[in-house]
Amino acid sequence: MAELESPEAAMPRVITFLSSLLGRVAESNDVNRRFETQKISVFHGLTRPTISVQSYLQRIFKYANCSSSCFVVAYVYLDRFTQSQPLLPINSFNVHRLLITSVMVSAKFMDDLYYNNAYYAKVGGISTTEMNLLELDFLFGLSFQLNVTPTTFHTYCSYLQRDMLLHSPPLDTPRSLKLHHCFNEDEPTHQKELAV
Repeated sequence: MAELESPEAAMPRVITFLSSLLGRVAESNDVNRRFETQKISVFHGLTRPTISVQSYLQRIFKYANCSSSCFVVAYVYLDRFTQSQPLLPINSFNVHRLLITSVMVSAKFMDDLYYNNAYYAKVGGISTTEMNLLELDFLFGLSFQLNVTPTTFHTYCSYLQRDMLLHSPPLDTPRSLKLHHCFNEDEPTHQKELAV
């Protein structure tokens, strides 16, 4: 996990890595929305939030006082949730609510000290009632499977690092289509590929 923390800055690199990945996935799914059936859920906003995914994650990091590990586990939860809900891909209408919910659930499971739902709702810019509903829907979507093994944790950390290297602008060559790997703990290879 030390590799995902930036020693010179207070903001861990996991925030940058995760926001970059989720931003690309949301944009890709926004484009694909015209061609694929997608379910509307409690996580969907009526409009796209004006705050970027990176700024939103930085806000959560600043005010929620979660450990860096909490954000990696939140990523694991997001991946599990979207695998169990194939008609509910991450897009720009739901990414913010999915993020605040996954981070809150992760903090409650991982960290010794965490805030209540009302505090997370305020950080996320939603009502406490909505936060409670999102948490409940998210937990049922995960089938309450919150444990993350050390192997799975390190696999996701490695993926975030590798993804950032792959999507960093190259010095001399034009950017080409990359593959996004989703990990499925039930499959022996732990990955399935989606074009981003």
